[in-house]
Amino acid sequence: MWFGSIGSGVYSYDEKSFQHFTTQNGLINNEITCIYEDKAGTIWFGVNGGASRYDGKSCRNYLISGESMIEDVTGKTIPDFTRPPNEVSSIIEDRSGRFWFATRGNTFVFDSKTFTVFAHDGKPFVNVRSIIENQKGNIWLGGPDGLWRYDGNTFTNFSERFVGYIIEDSKGNIWTSSESKNGQGWALSRYDEKSLSNEKPDATEIINKPMIFGILEDDEGNIWFGADGVYRYNGNIITDFKSPE
Repeated sequence: MWFGSIGSGVYSYDEKSFQHFTTQNGLINNEITCIYEDKAGTIWFGVNGGASRYDGKSCRNYLISGESMIEDVTGKTIPDFTRPPNEVSSIIEDRSGRFWFATRGNTFVFDSKTFTVFAHDGKPFVNVRSIIENQKGNIWLGGPDGLWRYDGNTFTNFSERFVGYIIEDSKGNIWTSSESKNGQGWALSRYDEKSLSNEKPDATEIINKPMIFGILEDDEGNIWFGADGVYRYNGNIITDFKSPE
């Protein structure tokens, strides 16, 4: 199990003991914004200012520098809470082995040699909060420009409202947390898998909350999400797990 913190680095737990990793162990920064395990079992840490790749022994670091991202071999670190221009919000490895990095600035694609800014019609995708690859191999991106799908050739925009989190469930439906249709708060929404081939599929808003953080599907197909507490949606009923007042 891996745990990221804001200011104290990373902790790992192997069911027996905890290990603690900080800039003294090679991290760029101790503000951990996301954690991802790639197909080779390597752990990536998105941090404030770049990403650290941990192979079980040491870190390789990649810094956001202006409009680009580069590997750093100098061992440079970024002091905590200095607010460099960007932080990494999401990391994935696609089925072709390329890595995608969503940052508060540009979105980058990394082929293990070169970082490329990901753009549409010459406009980079910026401040992307979530990236996923679905079962069909399409890349989905969410941020201030809404919800986008990229199939390797064609870009499709599904919503122009701000999107924070994206997941695909076991049935191929796409779930998002986004600004609600009426602009009042945030919504947990579902895009039906059967409608995704439509030019403008309409999302079903399940519930509205002031803010929604994180969405997961469990082994029984229930959707869990964080808001003002933890909630579970079984397809019909929303259950909260708040402590009795």
